[in-house]
Amino acid sequence: MKKILLTFGTRPEAIKMAPLILELNKHRDKVKTIVCVTGQHREMLDQVLSIFKIKPDYDLNIMKKGQDLYDITSKVLLGLRDILNETQPDIVLVHGDTTTSMAAALAAYYQQIPVGHIEAGLRTYNIYSPWPEEINRQLIGRISNYNFSPTSTSSVNLINEGVDEKSIHITGNTVIDSLYWVVNKIKSDRQLNVKLKEEIKTFGYNIDRLQSNRRMVLITGHRRENLGNGFIHIAQAIQELSSQFPNVDFVYPMHLNPNVRKSIYEVLGNDLSHFSNMFFIEPLEYLSFIYVMEKADIVLTDSGGIQEEAPSLKKPVLVMRDTTERPEAVEAGTVRLVGTDKDAVHAAAHELLSNVAAYKLMSNSVNPYGDGKASERIIQALRHEFLGDSNRPERFGK
Repeated sequence: MKKILLTFGTRPEAIKMAPLILELNKHRDKVKTIVCVTGQHREMLDQVLSIFKIKPDYDLNIMKKGQDLYDITSKVLLGLRDILNETQPDIVLVHGDTTTSMAAALAAYYQQIPVGHIEAGLRTYNIYSPWPEEINRQLIGRISNYNFSPTSTSSVNLINEGVDEKSIHITGNTVIDSLYWVVNKIKSDRQLNVKLKEEIKTFGYNIDRLQSNRRMVLITGHRRENLGNGFIHIAQAIQELSSQFPNVDFVYPMHLNPNVRKSIYEVLGNDLSHFSNMFFIEPLEYLSFIYVMEKADIVLTDSGGIQEEAPSLKKPVLVMRDTTERPEAVEAGTVRLVGTDKDAVHAAAHELLSNVAAYKLMSNSVNPYGDGKASERIIQALRHEFLGDSNRPERFGK
């Protein structure tokens, strides 16, 4: 029986690996699935594991206050050394571009264990934007034996870098699998709806405010390169917009990173509870976040995953970054890069809030990232590579 070890450490990775784990569990007669989490994010990671009812076989639990990239890399490398020796997997699957994924791929390489890269081939070709994610995914790309690219654009990046085309499978993005799973769960469970609404209220926002024809802009931010001036400019833009659009709620689930919050406090003061239409709330769990995103009119973010998720819900996305490794969304019109300049962020959001035609153009664009079947394609690719199945998976997209 073949053994597949999946390792991840952050909330975004868990969200994107969860549907693959659920799908692998349907094939217990042919493969043994081993799950190792690093705990690079602790609390936010555990929330996702709970939602999808995933119990890791191993937990490195590396999260420490004030940890830096040196800490994460060294702890993952050393922690996985013993686990790989003990489990002897036939392949290690890593996801995306986190430091956990880069160190895990390196750990597998040191023991000459094949590596499969989920979400392979995303590139900005600027190793400092996003930092350290761009160099992480390039390093993983050099190590990987099997590449599961979400789109044809990401596969072309790999081919141009000299990667063997036979090792590349275009699958769509597993984040859309997760999104559809969660949306179906929310829509089919009235009790869950009530629970989520109450949960969001305790975190600081009453979703019932939207029943009186109010609109809502959902904001998220966490990128290291935006720390300092970037988040200061973002907070200034939100403050200005909130005064110009009193009938719009600006909801910002603040990242746990104290350096992100410091910039917000610098602009708006330490008491964020007295604003009439700005809501700086605690980070939402995954189900609650999807619930709020589904109710939002516009999403303002520096996140990678949200660039993929929000368009499936017909939400225009303004990306507070200068570069993106997801150009397909920009080309499709579902996403617009606005950077972190205060005036640019303000102008882009102002246009969508005041120009119906501009809003419709973005919200009606087609999401290029997935159809909810990426996990099935990845498993068929693994069957093809490891279990003697002659059929390659159906290619996603054009």
